[in-house]
Amino acid sequence: MGYKRRNNAIVDKSFYFGCDIVIFCRELREKHEYEIANQLIKCGTSIGANVRESQRGVSTRDFKNKLGIALKEADETSFWLDIVEETTMEIPNDLQERCEELIKLLVSIIKNS
Repeated sequence: MGYKRRNNAIVDKSFYFGCDIVIFCRELREKHEYEIANQLIKCGTSIGANVRESQRGVSTRDFKNKLGIALKEADETSFWLDIVEETTMEIPNDLQERCEELIKLLVSIIKNS
Protein backbone atom coordinates (compact mmCIF):
# COMPACT_ATOMS: atom_id res chain seq x y z
CA MET A 1 0.00 0.00 0.00
CA GLY A 2 2.70 2.48 0.95
CA TYR A 3 2.71 6.03 2.16
CA LYS A 4 -0.07 8.38 1.13
CA ARG A 5 0.88 12.03 0.83
CA ARG A 6 -0.80 14.19 3.45
CA ASN A 7 -0.55 17.52 1.58
CA ASN A 8 1.15 18.82 4.71
CA ALA A 9 4.68 20.02 3.96
CA ILE A 10 6.31 19.09 7.26
CA VAL A 11 4.63 15.67 7.43
CA ASP A 12 5.51 14.73 3.85
CA LYS A 13 9.04 16.19 3.87
CA SER A 14 9.96 14.53 7.17
CA PHE A 15 8.64 11.18 5.93
CA TYR A 16 10.63 11.22 2.69
CA PHE A 17 13.69 12.53 4.52
CA GLY A 18 13.44 9.55 6.87
CA CYS A 19 13.23 7.18 3.89
CA ASP A 20 16.39 8.69 2.40
CA ILE A 21 18.15 8.40 5.76
CA VAL A 22 17.33 4.68 5.84
CA ILE A 23 18.81 4.26 2.35
CA PHE A 24 21.92 6.26 3.26
CA CYS A 25 22.42 4.24 6.44
CA ARG A 26 22.48 1.06 4.35
CA GLU A 27 25.40 2.59 2.45
CA LEU A 28 27.13 3.47 5.72
CA ARG A 29 26.74 -0.11 6.93
CA GLU A 30 28.25 -1.40 3.68
CA LYS A 31 31.30 0.71 4.55
CA HIS A 32 31.29 -0.79 8.08
CA GLU A 33 30.24 2.48 9.72
CA TYR A 34 27.80 0.65 11.99
CA GLU A 35 27.84 2.93 15.02
CA ILE A 36 27.28 6.10 13.04
CA ALA A 37 24.61 4.41 10.91
CA ASN A 38 22.77 3.32 14.06
CA GLN A 39 22.87 6.81 15.55
CA LEU A 40 21.83 8.46 12.30
CA ILE A 41 18.96 6.13 11.54
CA LYS A 42 17.47 6.61 15.03
CA CYS A 43 17.44 10.40 15.00
CA GLY A 44 16.82 10.78 11.25
CA THR A 45 13.66 8.69 11.28
CA SER A 46 12.50 10.02 14.64
CA ILE A 47 11.91 13.44 13.08
CA GLY A 48 9.04 12.14 10.95
CA ALA A 49 7.69 9.91 13.71
CA ASN A 50 7.38 12.86 16.10
CA VAL A 51 5.96 15.13 13.40
CA ARG A 52 3.31 12.54 12.62
CA GLU A 53 2.57 12.05 16.30
CA SER A 54 2.18 15.83 16.68
CA GLN A 55 -0.72 15.73 14.24
CA ARG A 56 -2.72 13.84 16.85
CA GLY A 57 -1.81 16.23 19.66
CA VAL A 58 -4.55 16.70 22.22
CA SER A 59 -3.64 20.34 22.82
CA THR A 60 -1.49 23.10 21.41
CA ARG A 61 1.03 22.41 24.17
CA ASP A 62 1.17 18.72 23.20
CA PHE A 63 1.50 19.66 19.51
CA LYS A 64 4.40 22.03 20.24
CA ASN A 65 6.06 19.49 22.53
CA LYS A 66 6.10 16.80 19.84
CA LEU A 67 7.43 19.25 17.26
CA GLY A 68 10.05 20.35 19.78
CA ILE A 69 11.21 16.76 20.06
CA ALA A 70 11.29 16.51 16.25
CA LEU A 71 13.40 19.68 16.17
CA LYS A 72 15.91 18.21 18.63
CA GLU A 73 16.10 15.04 16.55
CA ALA A 74 16.65 17.10 13.39
CA ASP A 75 19.48 18.97 15.08
CA GLU A 76 21.06 15.69 16.16
CA THR A 77 20.66 14.36 12.61
CA SER A 78 22.46 17.43 11.29
CA PHE A 79 25.28 16.75 13.75
CA TRP A 80 25.71 13.14 12.59
CA LEU A 81 25.58 14.16 8.93
CA ASP A 82 28.36 16.66 9.65
CA ILE A 83 30.40 13.90 11.31
CA VAL A 84 29.91 11.59 8.33
CA GLU A 85 30.82 14.27 5.82
CA GLU A 86 33.90 15.30 7.76
CA THR A 87 35.23 11.81 8.44
CA THR A 88 34.07 9.21 5.98
CA MET A 89 32.21 10.16 2.84
CA GLU A 90 30.16 12.63 0.88
CA ILE A 91 26.49 12.83 1.78
CA PRO A 92 24.11 12.08 -1.11
CA ASN A 93 20.84 13.66 -2.15
CA ASP A 94 21.37 16.99 -0.39
CA LEU A 95 20.50 15.37 2.94
CA GLN A 96 22.14 18.13 4.98
CA GLU A 97 20.28 20.87 3.10
CA ARG A 98 16.99 19.03 3.51
CA CYS A 99 17.68 18.56 7.21
CA GLU A 100 18.30 22.29 7.59
CA GLU A 101 15.05 22.95 5.74
CA LEU A 102 13.20 20.70 8.19
CA ILE A 103 14.80 22.56 11.10
CA LYS A 104 13.66 25.90 9.69
CA LEU A 105 10.13 24.61 9.08
CA LEU A 106 9.90 23.16 12.58
CA VAL A 107 11.14 26.38 14.20
CA SER A 108 8.62 28.41 12.19
CA ILE A 109 5.70 26.11 13.02
CA ILE A 110 6.57 26.06 16.72
CA LYS A 111 6.91 29.86 16.88
CA ASN A 112 3.63 30.46 15.06
CA SER A 113 1.51 27.90 16.95
